[in-house]
Amino acid sequence: QVQLVESGGGLVQAGESLRLSCAASGRTFSSYYMGWFRQAPGNEREFVAAISWGGRSTSYADTVKGRFTISRDNAKSTVYLQMNSLKPGDTAVYYCAASTRPLSPDRRSDYGYWGQGTQVTVSS
Repeated sequence: QVQLVESGGGLVQAGESLRLSCAASGRTFSSYYMGWFRQAPGNEREFVAAISWGGRSTSYADTVKGRFTISRDNAKSTVYLQMNSLKPGDTAVYYCAASTRPLSPDRRSDYGYWGQGTQVTVSS
């Protein structure tokens, strides 16, 4: 079992940056593949980024590639999402998620543990 708590969301203007954090507690953090997803009003929850257990492998949605960076610090049991050049279309609730062994890191159903989410709002 792992518990996840996101932080770092807020209201920013287009072009600005934010860094989200997700602190984990419970079972050994390094045993989890970590992902970030987001959900805008009226939309399905969608994949944003994922990072492997040791951090060597990362993947991104095309919509954020080149602007967002996922990283993790296993010593601090924390995963981060650095978001640069934010756009109004990035407005959503952002969730971190954990999986022991996802078959597809971009598939929501492969993650068994979720945080409560943090709101990111980007104004134009």
